[in-house]
Amino acid sequence: MGDGKDSGKVLDIKTADIKATAPVFHTQGKNLSTALTTLVTTLDGLGAPWGDDEQGKKFGDAYRPQQKTIERAAGTLVLGLVSIHEAMADMADGHVDNDELIGGMFKKAPSAGGDGHDEGAK
Repeated sequence: MGDGKDSGKVLDIKTADIKATAPVFHTQGKNLSTALTTLVTTLDGLGAPWGDDEQGKKFGDAYRPQQKTIERAAGTLVLGLVSIHEAMADMADGHVDNDELIGGMFKKAPSAGGDGHDEGAK
């Protein structure tokens, strides 16, 4: 898909690919959460580690008013990555369930005599 070739397929979902990819979002969400926690606790613990020279003051003046917004935005990204993981896992499970449901609709149903539905035509 997206390669410019028209394969005639509207959607080509491979459940195995979804299930294999979903945990990556969980792992990266955990990594981002760890990085965010480290950033917040380190900077809070150090006070103003950027110093009081000209560059440090410029950074502090720009960073401090935005600090909580940056932290909230990163927290939202963590939640987003985790929810993508959960949604992909649910989608894969739903896709399998849907395939089984549709497959069940096209199975040959036994007739009252226990054989296939063609038995009544004899």
